Amino acid sequence: MHVVYSDAMVAPAQGTSPSAAKPAAVVEAWRREFPTLEFRPPVPVTRDDLLRAHSRRYVDPVLSLTEANGFGTFSPDVNASLPYTSGALLTAARWALASGAAVAAPVSGFHHAGYDSGGGYCTFNGLMVTALALQAECPGLRVGILDYDYHYGDGTDEILAALKCRNIVHITAGKHFFMPKHAEPFLAQMRNDVVAMSACDIVLYQAGADPHIDDPLGGFLTTEQMAERDAQVFEGLKDRGVPVAWVLAGGYQDPLSKVIDLHVNTMRAVISAHTD
Repeated sequence: MHVVYSDAMVAPAQGTSPSAAKPAAVVEAWRREFPTLEFRPPVPVTRDDLLRAHSRRYVDPVLSLTEANGFGTFSPDVNASLPYTSGALLTAARWALASGAAVAAPVSGFHHAGYDSGGGYCTFNGLMVTALALQAECPGLRVGILDYDYHYGDGTDEILAALKCRNIVHITAGKHFFMPKHAEPFLAQMRNDVVAMSACDIVLYQAGADPHIDDPLGGFLTTEQMAERDAQVFEGLKDRGVPVAWVLAGGYQDPLSKVIDLHVNTMRAVISAHTD
């Protein structure tokens, strides 16, 4: 199984969010649990890559540290990591397309970043940066964004509308499913979601840990239901021949080990789906 990672993707945790520091802890757990993983470093995205998805009046001040990042801070360490977090997903997507398999980019902090603003622990929308970079490299490429984070991917919708994007299918579960009574309807709806993604050339999957019932910022799926979620995604897309590049997205339980365990379960689902 393939993973895109380097320490350049990591920054100190900011405030109440562990997201900036989480890649290192998750990769350490993955290495212990799955010693045969194959790693590749990310190719950082460029300013031009960011400008395909975001306004210049937002990108330039953030990069120059004159506007706050998505955490509401002016951290030089976060700033230095940003080209590598989006770059990790773009690198993973290219690798997935070349291999026809599933590739992990253990990063978070994308789907609340809109065309000219960040927030909600998201600075740049790496989902849209990646989708538009892939389409620039291969015009007409059909990209699916399957967002199973707990929260609504409002920034992704904003960019899609602002740029009038074509050939990008966006499904964000957080717009409709967020209460314990929604668990079974969500799992049933997933079959339709996977079918909707089957016409895409690649899917970018947000495997958020914050839908877990114990998450302080989420809460409607049990551990078993989250495992079913990931199994449906990876098995369904593999059966349809659709490569996947996937990210960690949210997860805010304390201690962080509870979140890491959920990300380990997601990797386990990937490996199971792609083991003949």
